[in-house]
Amino acid sequence: MTITRMSRLSLPVSDQDRAKDFYVGVLGFEVLGDSPVPFAEGARWLEVGPAGGGTSAVLVTWLEMEPGGVTGLMLETTDLDADLARLRGAGVEVQGPADTPWGRQASFTDPDGNGIVLADQAGGTV
Repeated sequence: MTITRMSRLSLPVSDQDRAKDFYVGVLGFEVLGDSPVPFAEGARWLEVGPAGGGTSAVLVTWLEMEPGGVTGLMLETTDLDADLARLRGAGVEVQGPADTPWGRQASFTDPDGNGIVLADQAGGTV
C-alpha cells in the first residue's frame, strides 16, 4: 500500500446551506469547494475544512447516508477553553470538557446531530 494521508470524508447533512453556516460561521472552517455535482441533479460538492488542516469534509445530501449518522468526528484545537466559550456563545450545547488519559476534550453535535469531539491539541496519548 502507498496511501499517504486521508484527504476528505463525506459528512451527511440534510441542508447544505445550514451545515455551511455551522461549519464556516460557528467552527471557523473555510469553504474549499462549492460546485454542482454532475451526477446528482440539484446537488453541490460543498467542501469545508479548517485553514491548513489537510483533511476536509464534503457536506453531502446526495449520498445514501443518513444525516446525523456520523459519531466521533475528532477535531483538535490549540485553545480548548476559548473554543468551548465560542461554541456556547453561538448556542451550541457542549458536554465537557473532561480530562481523559489522552487529553482534555468536549463533545457536541452539528445541526443534523453528527457527533463531534473537540480535543486539546496538547493532550496526552493513550
